[in-house]
Amino acid sequence: QVQLVESGGGLAQPGGSLRLTCAASGGGSSISAMGWYRQTPGKERELVATITSGDSTTVAESAKGRFTISRENAKNTVYLQMNKLKPEDTALYYCNARATRLVDYWYFEVWGQGTLVTVSS
Repeated sequence: QVQLVESGGGLAQPGGSLRLTCAASGGGSSISAMGWYRQTPGKERELVATITSGDSTTVAESAKGRFTISRENAKNTVYLQMNKLKPEDTALYYCNARATRLVDYWYFEVWGQGTLVTVSS
Protein backbone atom coordinates (compact mmCIF):
# COMPACT_ATOMS: atom_id res chain seq x y z
CA GLN A 1 0.00 0.00 0.00
CA VAL A 2 1.36 3.39 -0.98
CA GLN A 3 0.63 6.54 0.98
CA LEU A 4 1.45 10.06 -0.11
CA VAL A 5 2.24 12.94 2.22
CA GLU A 6 2.33 16.45 0.79
CA SER A 7 3.89 19.55 2.28
CA GLY A 8 4.95 23.02 1.30
CA GLY A 9 1.69 24.77 0.54
CA GLY A 10 0.82 28.13 1.98
CA LEU A 11 0.44 31.79 1.15
CA ALA A 12 2.61 33.51 -1.43
CA GLN A 13 2.50 36.93 -3.01
CA PRO A 14 2.08 37.33 -6.76
CA GLY A 15 5.47 36.83 -8.34
CA GLY A 16 6.65 34.78 -5.39
CA SER A 17 7.68 31.16 -5.07
CA LEU A 18 6.68 28.02 -3.23
CA ARG A 19 8.03 24.49 -3.27
CA LEU A 20 5.74 21.53 -2.82
CA THR A 21 7.03 18.17 -1.66
CA CYS A 22 5.33 14.80 -1.86
CA ALA A 23 6.82 11.73 -0.22
CA ALA A 24 5.55 8.24 -0.95
CA SER A 25 5.79 5.52 1.66
CA GLY A 26 4.77 1.90 1.87
CA GLY A 27 6.40 -1.19 0.45
CA GLY A 28 5.43 -3.87 -1.98
CA SER A 29 4.98 -1.62 -4.96
CA SER A 30 7.05 -0.04 -7.66
CA ILE A 31 6.18 3.57 -8.35
CA SER A 32 6.39 4.68 -11.96
CA ALA A 33 4.96 8.14 -12.55
CA MET A 34 4.38 10.82 -9.93
CA GLY A 35 2.84 14.20 -10.40
CA TRP A 36 0.83 17.16 -9.25
CA TYR A 37 -2.73 18.13 -10.03
CA ARG A 38 -4.78 21.04 -8.76
CA GLN A 39 -8.40 21.86 -8.21
CA THR A 40 -10.47 24.93 -7.39
CA PRO A 41 -14.11 24.93 -6.21
CA GLY A 42 -16.53 24.11 -8.99
CA LYS A 43 -13.84 23.05 -11.43
CA GLU A 44 -12.40 19.74 -12.56
CA ARG A 45 -9.08 18.60 -11.19
CA GLU A 46 -6.40 19.49 -13.72
CA LEU A 47 -2.90 18.30 -14.42
CA VAL A 48 -0.06 20.58 -13.40
CA ALA A 49 2.98 18.40 -14.05
CA THR A 50 4.05 14.77 -14.04
CA ILE A 51 7.37 12.97 -14.08
CA THR A 52 8.22 9.35 -14.79
CA SER A 53 10.87 7.24 -13.10
CA GLY A 54 13.00 7.96 -16.15
CA ASP A 55 12.60 11.73 -15.59
CA SER A 56 10.36 12.31 -18.56
CA THR A 57 8.13 15.28 -17.70
CA THR A 58 4.81 16.70 -18.78
CA VAL A 59 3.93 20.26 -17.78
CA ALA A 60 0.64 22.06 -18.32
CA GLU A 61 0.78 25.04 -20.64
CA SER A 62 -0.30 27.32 -17.80
CA ALA A 63 2.73 26.22 -15.78
CA LYS A 64 5.41 26.10 -18.44
CA GLY A 65 8.31 28.43 -17.79
CA ARG A 66 7.25 28.92 -14.18
CA PHE A 67 6.90 25.50 -12.54
CA THR A 68 9.51 22.76 -12.45
CA ILE A 69 8.86 19.19 -11.41
CA SER A 70 11.66 16.96 -10.17
CA ARG A 71 12.01 13.66 -8.43
CA GLU A 72 14.30 11.66 -6.18
CA ASN A 73 13.62 8.04 -7.06
CA ALA A 74 15.61 6.66 -4.16
CA LYS A 75 13.36 8.56 -1.76
CA ASN A 76 10.14 8.18 -3.77
CA THR A 77 9.76 11.91 -3.45
CA VAL A 78 8.55 14.42 -6.00
CA TYR A 79 8.93 18.19 -5.86
CA LEU A 80 7.14 21.04 -7.56
CA GLN A 81 9.05 24.30 -7.63
CA MET A 82 6.60 27.08 -8.39
CA ASN A 83 7.99 30.46 -9.40
CA LYS A 84 6.36 33.63 -10.68
CA LEU A 85 3.14 32.66 -8.97
CA LYS A 86 -0.11 34.22 -10.09
CA PRO A 87 -3.42 34.59 -8.25
CA GLU A 88 -4.91 32.07 -10.68
CA ASP A 89 -2.50 29.46 -9.33
CA THR A 90 -4.51 29.46 -6.12
CA ALA A 91 -5.86 25.94 -5.66
CA LEU A 92 -5.70 22.75 -3.69
CA TYR A 93 -2.71 20.85 -5.04
CA TYR A 94 -2.81 17.06 -5.02
CA CYS A 95 0.06 14.65 -5.36
CA ASN A 96 -0.52 11.58 -7.50
CA ALA A 97 1.44 8.37 -7.89
CA ARG A 98 0.99 5.47 -10.27
CA ALA A 99 2.39 2.17 -9.15
CA THR A 100 2.49 -1.54 -9.75
CA ARG A 101 1.94 -3.96 -6.91
CA LEU A 102 4.80 -6.41 -7.06
CA VAL A 103 2.96 -9.49 -5.81
CA ASP A 104 0.47 -9.58 -8.70
CA TYR A 105 1.46 -6.68 -10.97
CA TRP A 106 -1.80 -4.87 -10.27
CA TYR A 107 -1.51 -1.32 -11.59
CA PHE A 108 -3.08 1.40 -9.46
CA GLU A 109 -2.91 5.07 -8.63
CA VAL A 110 -3.07 6.86 -5.31
CA TRP A 111 -3.75 10.45 -4.29
CA GLY A 112 -2.54 12.60 -1.46
CA GLN A 113 -4.89 14.63 0.70
CA GLY A 114 -3.95 17.92 -0.92
CA THR A 115 -2.08 21.01 0.14
CA LEU A 116 -3.53 24.49 -0.26
CA VAL A 117 -1.68 27.12 -2.25
CA THR A 118 -2.95 30.68 -2.00
CA VAL A 119 -1.47 33.45 -4.10
CA SER A 120 -2.58 36.86 -2.93
CA SER A 121 -1.20 40.24 -2.00
